[in-house]
Amino acid sequence: MTTLAAGAAIALALASCANPGAGSGSASGGSSDAGGGSGRVNLPAISSIDTPKDAVLPKGDGKATCDAGTTLAYVGAQTGPNAQLGVNIYNGVQLAINEHNAANPNCQVQFKKFDTEGDPNKATGPVTQAVSESSIVGVVGLPFSGESKATGNIFEQKGLVHITPAATNPTLTTNGWKTFFRGLGNDAVQGPAAASFLTGKLQAKKVYVVQDDSDYGIGLGESTTKALGSAVAGTDKVTTGQKDFSAVISKIVNAKPDAVFYSGYYAEGAPFQQQLAGKGYTGVFLGPDGLKDDQFIKLAGDASDGAYFTCPCIPGELIPSFSDGYKKVSNGAAPGTYSIEGYDAATVLLSGIDAGKTTRPALLDWVKSYDKDGLSKHYKWDDKGELAKPDVYGYKVEGGKIVPVGKIG
Repeated sequence: MTTLAAGAAIALALASCANPGAGSGSASGGSSDAGGGSGRVNLPAISSIDTPKDAVLPKGDGKATCDAGTTLAYVGAQTGPNAQLGVNIYNGVQLAINEHNAANPNCQVQFKKFDTEGDPNKATGPVTQAVSESSIVGVVGLPFSGESKATGNIFEQKGLVHITPAATNPTLTTNGWKTFFRGLGNDAVQGPAAASFLTGKLQAKKVYVVQDDSDYGIGLGESTTKALGSAVAGTDKVTTGQKDFSAVISKIVNAKPDAVFYSGYYAEGAPFQQQLAGKGYTGVFLGPDGLKDDQFIKLAGDASDGAYFTCPCIPGELIPSFSDGYKKVSNGAAPGTYSIEGYDAATVLLSGIDAGKTTRPALLDWVKSYDKDGLSKHYKWDDKGELAKPDVYGYKVEGGKIVPVGKIG
């Protein structure tokens, strides 16, 4: 994902304005002037996933020793219009550190958080502060591509390794940075997977693509459009902070697509979907990981029901040991988007500390040569910081909750 620029938060009152009955069911798109021919497809949810039996866990062997001040940090959004995506991650990191410290009395790793608000224009300050603290030997973050792009050189200059559990713009690994590692698939993977999902399982013959103005939205919109090829019924753009989407929705109604793909974040994606449903659109609505959050449901109201998402993230809520532990650090909330990726990223760094890699150069080398299973996937990076063969999952809103429907790529 990438960040939104600073903008006004979406009023929660939007959630009460949804068009009744517009969200779910199997109504055919052909029955509405706003819909295409294939109608709404209802894919079944999955209830379990396989996890690697030899996954590395934060507790290690319990014999680790390290200096009292050894610190890991989370740098990313804690506040701002898309803060929940950051909260999901740092709760996962917190769980990993809690489990590690409980099992290793002679290595109590400290945890510090730095808030960027998810804004590339504000991220340089917190990142500069984090890299200046010599006790910090590794970072989980930044979640969004825009802020990652703005700060990568700062990490590079200080030799501080950082693993992003969420930033997906493919160009981030083309900057020559040696300290940047991506703990998930990028948009060059997610875009084609979304296109295949739309024209395959979701049975769409005509797709209208709408993207926001963020690095994330633009990059993912372009890769999805390219992969859709002749199935594209039209494209349009929206802007950060936009609240009235009537102009683009009018174009969609006239195009009569089977599906709409929105490339961006929930702060705009939720009211967009709400207004789209309010105009009678009953076809498929698909958004990417930037929309896959309970805040989308909260802001879109009834219009969210039946919406689908793609995400290069694993449904951590289906791993009981992780889900139960996560709820202890999140006031009972279930794992969200990228929670388990944050947990795994922290585990990679913690396992390095346990192996005695407690300086920045040593921990960086540890990550470069890492080749082990985590709970969510196998972690081994190429020389650019990309993972091999990352998975993409599909999700949908059902009964007011986001549920997984299985791998789509």
